[in-house]
Formats: sequence, structure tokens, C-alpha cells
Amino acid sequence: MQSSDIIIYDAGDGHTKLDVRLDGDTVWLTQAQMAELFGVNTPAISKHLKNIFDEEELDEEVVISKMEITTRHGAIEEKTQTHSVKVYNLDAVISVGYRVNSKRATRFRRWATEPVH
Repeated sequence: MQSSDIIIYDAGDGHTKLDVRLDGDTVWLTQAQMAELFGVNTPAISKHLKNIFDEEELDEEVVISKMEITTRHGAIEEKTQTHSVKVYNLDAVISVGYRVNSKRATRFRRWATEPVH
């Protein structure tokens, strides 16, 4: 896959649409995006990531990057604020997907591990 290629994942529910960051040959998702992708709450994603790193399945320094995002300021109209957010690469997303027990996670695992999309 080249960096200009775009892969679209359809969760099959007619609702799930993620704007993902493509960098090199991987995608990067936040914990909130993973929660939406797998149909669970964000604390479940946090728990699974903690276990993945505690068990040394993946190296945090390799699969996590920090990205700055700009959002509208909640109290002051027309003002923006910048936040630093952790994003996780596809290896982390797949590892979490194998731990989440949901139909959406199973569907994603099948899609992500198919030879051709």
C-alpha cells in the first residue's frame, strides 16, 4: 500500500464513520475512535490498552504517537484551543480488537486480517 492509498472501512451498521489519520503505511486512531469502531465505551478501550502494555504484547513507544488537534473553545465564541491527544497505530487497534467482545470487533478483525480489501 502506498501512502496515497485510502482504505474505507464499513462497519456494516450504516452509522459508523471514522475520520482517520493516515501516516506512512498505517492509520492512527484515538481511544474514542476505537470505542466507536468496536461499539464499546472508552474505559473498555483504556483497560485493554493497559493490559496490552502491561503484558508487553506491544511497546507503547512504538504504537503511540501524540497529535495536536484544534477545537472550538467551549466558553468563548470564535476562539479555538489546541489539545494534545494520544493516537494509536493499526497494530494497537487490531490488538484491542482481539480483546473486545463485540460483533463489531469481530467484523473489524476479519476485515483487517483479510489479504486484500
